[in-house]
Amino acid sequence: MKAIVQSEYGSPDVLSLAEVETPLVPDQGVLVKVHAASVDAGVWHLMRGMPFLIRLMYGGLRKPKHAILGSAIAGRVEAVGKAVTQFQPGDEVFGDLSESGFGGFAEYACAPEESLALKPNNLNFEEAATIPVSGLAALQALRDVGHLQAGQKVLVLGASGGVGSFAVQIAKALGAEVTGVARTRKAEMVARLGADQVIDYTQTDVTLAGKQYDLILDAAAFRPFSAYLPILTATGTYVVVGGSTGDFLRALALGPFVSKAAGKKVKSLESKPNHADLVALKNLAEAGKLAPFIDRTFLLEEGPAAIRYLEDRNVTGKVAIRV
Repeated sequence: MKAIVQSEYGSPDVLSLAEVETPLVPDQGVLVKVHAASVDAGVWHLMRGMPFLIRLMYGGLRKPKHAILGSAIAGRVEAVGKAVTQFQPGDEVFGDLSESGFGGFAEYACAPEESLALKPNNLNFEEAATIPVSGLAALQALRDVGHLQAGQKVLVLGASGGVGSFAVQIAKALGAEVTGVARTRKAEMVARLGADQVIDYTQTDVTLAGKQYDLILDAAAFRPFSAYLPILTATGTYVVVGGSTGDFLRALALGPFVSKAAGKKVKSLESKPNHADLVALKNLAEAGKLAPFIDRTFLLEEGPAAIRYLEDRNVTGKVAIRV
């Protein structure tokens, strides 16, 4: 099969299209003929091996343990292991391979059935492939870490990005009043996603806008979390999902101490792929409450260009790869 492979850490120049062996199907595995994949921040962190913590978490201190990148996929089941009960050949599925060896930037990928779910029937493969990683992060950050309740006020920083664009929609679906923060040219897109208010951060400093929030989801993290504590309610929660590595690690390390001292909670997300949450996202999509916004679609052989495009930080929504 064809796949985008890497043998060393570095820029997108270390990636190349190659012929490799199709994965074998273990007893509890599902072989998927990949029709589409998507690019997320985790992909380029793993490609570059930065921050160094990535190497410790996923193996390969000097060179990558996993030769084929790609976590979020959508495709059709080609074969199943004898212990698999939820899927059969021909099923259209989507899923997150980040806990099962990656491998999404290829014509075929193998994953445990827990990492997959049936694809939303109202989305094509490219649309479905953009949901798993970013959608799971948004859902788990809002529901499980932030404990979002209907009627609460939510601020989404980085609302035009992959996680942020899904967070705006999921927060609305959960009954929140949502304010999204984005730059000027992306503000209209955030409004179309359903945000009740959009703040252009090039014109207005949200921390000085005179409004408080029950939950702040930070999918950008380019300011210290301490900047946002004054605009949290007395029992509010700040959840960092992505952005600057330094600010993310600072929130991870200092959050428990700040939470204990101030009463306001500072938390960080560690997203975990699972079948139940993928089904929850599928249901939201089929109910018309979750719609991917695809900035641009690349072909498999253009995988390095797709990652470079994401690295330039000009993406609105998601980047898809057609296989």
